[in-house]
Amino acid sequence: MLKIQVGHSYFLRYDPKQWERGKPYPPLATIQIAALLRQMGHQVTLFDAMLADGVEDYEGAVRAAQPDVVVLYEDNFNYLTKMCLGRMREAACRMIAQARARGARVIVAGSDASDQPDPFLDAGADTVLMGEGIAALLELTGRLARDPAIDDRPWLDGVAGIATRMDGATQARRMGAMPPDPRLIGRPAWDLVDVERYRNLWHERHGYFSLNMAASRGCPFRCNWCAKPIWGNHYKQRSADDVAAEMIHLKQAFKPDHIWMADDIFGFHVDWVAQFGARLRAAGGSVPFTIQTRADLMSERMTDALEQAGCAEAWLGAESGSQRVLDSMSKGTRVAHLIAARVRLGQRGIRVGFFIQLGYLGEQLDDLLATRELVAQAAPDDIGVSVSYPLPGTRFYDKVKAQLGDKTHWRDSGDLAMMFHGAYDSDFYRSVRDLLHEQVTLQQLKAIDSLEHHRQASAALDAKWDALVASERAHRCDDATPSPSQAPRIDIRLLPHAATAQRR
Repeated sequence: MLKIQVGHSYFLRYDPKQWERGKPYPPLATIQIAALLRQMGHQVTLFDAMLADGVEDYEGAVRAAQPDVVVLYEDNFNYLTKMCLGRMREAACRMIAQARARGARVIVAGSDASDQPDPFLDAGADTVLMGEGIAALLELTGRLARDPAIDDRPWLDGVAGIATRMDGATQARRMGAMPPDPRLIGRPAWDLVDVERYRNLWHERHGYFSLNMAASRGCPFRCNWCAKPIWGNHYKQRSADDVAAEMIHLKQAFKPDHIWMADDIFGFHVDWVAQFGARLRAAGGSVPFTIQTRADLMSERMTDALEQAGCAEAWLGAESGSQRVLDSMSKGTRVAHLIAARVRLGQRGIRVGFFIQLGYLGEQLDDLLATRELVAQAAPDDIGVSVSYPLPGTRFYDKVKAQLGDKTHWRDSGDLAMMFHGAYDSDFYRSVRDLLHEQVTLQQLKAIDSLEHHRQASAALDAKWDALVASERAHRCDDATPSPSQAPRIDIRLLPHAATAQRR
């Protein structure tokens, strides 16, 4: 039996935007790994960086745990870890050094480490797991349990799916993207999490408490900007009964007011969602939940099933109001799908959020204005806005990697810096982001505003848009990446009628 400390390096306090937002979730993948290692007979402790004050907290934690092995396993369900933020990489490297100073062997896993293992090996990590890394992790801990004094070379020799530093050179034994490992089953190690600390912060900031869970791992769709270093295009869904049983357990054990379903794509199959909802209703175990999904999956049957299961909010990867941009992304959706999904979900009392992406290859002013029109016409309840962010392993990255300079990662999630040659500079896209958020706020206030005040606010917002458009040449980049091939445009003014055509 080994003494293993499992942890991660996403410190909420190091991400100002997310700290202000104040919606932290326990590291789901990390505590799944903790549960798996306990099943293997090891003594496991957890360092949860999410609500820690900073890396300085880790030194005391590793000193108290005195582990034989430290496994820094980033939460693959936290989309922020997929952004490979520079501030969190720095934190991980400091944690690695502190663990090594205490005599522990260090294993690292996560999106950033899978893409670029060298910084973590430079910091002193013994090995980096490539992808999900379950098979390699179990092999390495098994060898060490059998011979705690084993030298590094025989410990690491012949293990597939890892990166190591041997004789001063990095050896990466990549296996390619593997399907989610079936051994990662059972409930996460919730007993290791200070749930009350999360509850207190949620109540302080929002007046309710939310927890997280996941029904699946991976995503089978092939958007060409989406980084998938963990599962590639593989997708594995748990049974509907199993997921319902976990929600029932969380409701009974921790009494959350809300659940965040952390899947990249929740539900996927309408019959699965219907069975999930039926199981919850039979046991009285439903908790209002939020999902991420695709607009083209939101049929009449699917939105009915989501409503009956207790879905309170659905976030759609809208990305753009320009069909030309969506096609360039290989998104596989139509602008009409977004309008139809918004209508159907709204009719069933399910809030709708749009993820918007600005600055994709070749996006021009008329494409940006089409996104403005989409937000105005569809009137989502909320939006999240980012700029296109090239990460290794994507077709998007391959197209722009020659343009990347010293800055290859955002420092935190509020960075919103353009790192390739888009049509405009970062300040222009930040202005578009701010105006889109103002549009949503204005739409939300329409129901309670006086008619005259709403008219004045709308006119003021239009004036801001006019001013931004008038200044666009000052923000335009002369060396912008060429536009994608032209494709037929959709007149967005016709799209509200598309909802009836999309019924199925």
